[in-house]
Amino acid sequence: MSILSIRNITKKYGSLTAVNNLSLEVEKGNIYGMLGPNGSGKTTTLGIVLGITHANEGSYEWFDGKLGNKPNMQIGCLLETPNFYPYMSAKKNLEVVAHIKKDANPNIDELLELVNLNERSHSKFRTFSLGMKQRLAIAGAMVGDPEVMIFDEPTNGLDPEGIAEVRETLLKVAQRGKTIIMASHILDEVEKICSHVAILKKGKLLASGTVGQILTADKLIEIGSHDLDQLKSILGDIPQIKDVENKKDYIIVTLPEDGISAAEMNRIAFDKGITLTRLIERKRSLESEFLEITRKG
Repeated sequence: MSILSIRNITKKYGSLTAVNNLSLEVEKGNIYGMLGPNGSGKTTTLGIVLGITHANEGSYEWFDGKLGNKPNMQIGCLLETPNFYPYMSAKKNLEVVAHIKKDANPNIDELLELVNLNERSHSKFRTFSLGMKQRLAIAGAMVGDPEVMIFDEPTNGLDPEGIAEVRETLLKVAQRGKTIIMASHILDEVEKICSHVAILKKGKLLASGTVGQILTADKLIEIGSHDLDQLKSILGDIPQIKDVENKKDYIIVTLPEDGISAAEMNRIAFDKGITLTRLIERKRSLESEFLEITRKG
């Protein structure tokens, strides 16, 4: 089932094109990451599909049009800094949210447990860390049991512990069968959380698909020696090598998934009289793919 269809949306602010002929499809159950640097059009796109701002061209449709002009009843969102009454407890604040959303039977205790705030349910909001505030905001967005959750930079400004806690919370939300749309410029978080990703740059879509499709199966081997020129000379004898990137003290070699292993690379160097001072094999990351895609775009 299609949750959100975006068709050729363009949004301009004077001479600035914030979103440029963008088309995306989000299916039910996706954890969909909109990935791009600041100014890539992520927040503008979310504002358009939430009805906060209007596109100059194009259209979008929620839930295959089955909810008519009231799709927002099934959408929970967190777009900016969490904003609650500072003198109220976490539980009281969620009760206010439930009243605003006209949810007569909110399961507030369950939501507080979901975001790991059940032991602080009676603590005032002003005593919370930024990460705790963010998790309470996620609970607030969950009030009313919406089908879709939208988050704009949910880990922005958090310390590593806060980032990990929010990441774990989002994964718990996804396990409940919710569709999540998340805008972020933090590649590591998108790679750890999302099932699908769209890479944007200056309002244009550069690539989209599952994280597995965006990530190639290529592997990287970092190699180094005291004589890099001598080391480079033997790489031309290895036909499987797809790319060579020169760093200050070592070389990164790109190979297909079934290419020679780090151990075989070490043997080849040893047979040529070269002793390696660095030998690390790893998979390509979303960061490397992102940089390559945006460089071309």
